[in-house]
Amino acid sequence: MTTSTLTEDQLALAEVTLDFAQEHLAPHAVDWDQEKHFPADVLRHAADLGLAGVYVREEHGGSGLTRADGVVVFEVLATGCPSIAGYLSIHNMVGWMIDHYGSPAQRARWLPTLCTAESLGSYCLTEPGAGSDAAALRTRAERDGDTYVLTGVKQFISGAGTSDVYLVMARTGGDGPDGISAFVVERDDPGLSFGVNERKMGWNAQPTRQVILDGVRLPADRRLGAEGDGFRIAMSGLNGGRLGIAACSLGGARSALDRSLTHLADREAFGQRLLDAPALRFRLADMATELTAARALVQQAAQALDRGDPQAPYLCAMAKRFATDTGYAVADRALQLHGGYGYLSEYGIEKIVRDLRVHQILEGTNEIMRVIVARGLTEAFG
Repeated sequence: MTTSTLTEDQLALAEVTLDFAQEHLAPHAVDWDQEKHFPADVLRHAADLGLAGVYVREEHGGSGLTRADGVVVFEVLATGCPSIAGYLSIHNMVGWMIDHYGSPAQRARWLPTLCTAESLGSYCLTEPGAGSDAAALRTRAERDGDTYVLTGVKQFISGAGTSDVYLVMARTGGDGPDGISAFVVERDDPGLSFGVNERKMGWNAQPTRQVILDGVRLPADRRLGAEGDGFRIAMSGLNGGRLGIAACSLGGARSALDRSLTHLADREAFGQRLLDAPALRFRLADMATELTAARALVQQAAQALDRGDPQAPYLCAMAKRFATDTGYAVADRALQLHGGYGYLSEYGIEKIVRDLRVHQILEGTNEIMRVIVARGLTEAFG
């Protein structure tokens, strides 16, 4: 990580987070991946450092950090394990949304345990028939007196089955984004169940399941914000979530680059260290340059989001697209630099490649990021 642009507080935050990642994540990452183990106890250790309530205000139990601070945190966490860092990014997105849009009673109910990771959070927008076209979601929330009855299925939900708090987008009105509202569902609510843990290419250290809502009856005080505000709330949360996943891509790729440097320094071929071969040095230089450029864009987008810049959604989309594409490309080249060893699970490189691939899909596919950026460029032309 280029440290010259970080404040003293951010450098201290990065150091503490790196110590945690090296001690509690990196030594176990390959085993968790192979065993499909979700280390909830380790998440509670992360919470002891304030990493489960990164953006939640201090008066509500969180760390009260900025988005610019957060991308430092998630990049460093991902050097230990992109899968766990990615889940923590989503958990923190849920906490921020409740803090930002919730009532005082809602904040008091859910934020204290989310910030200690005693409760874990999941974000439920995507459906089997509504992925990129999120405004077409079909999960219904029918008003019945002073309650809502939720029926539908959510797809690809990180943490599902283990998480305690589910932020669910459901349709309370007509078609389109204005008919969507946000609700908080708890794991023990009658009618809530989960699909099987999906068998995935990567992100195996966290569960991914369907969330099935079969007549889940909620009191009206479980609605987050006003009726019809759900899509706006969901998109607002995703601006920050995209930065988190972008930062996780940087961290995973940075770990892959560091491992490549060590490997090439230790290996010899044709009478010299591989690290001394000009062609390989040029490749390493390109990898470092591309990561540095991506990091600068992520920081720029984070700062724009912090100051409420109207261009922030477009910058967040740019940063997510560029950093996740760059991170995956760098990790893939790192695997190639390891030769056959990169293909072995014990070296950890192939896991990073598998973990980073999904970052180009989740929190809005990179194709949708291009749509958002293009809309920002062309909206003045009608």
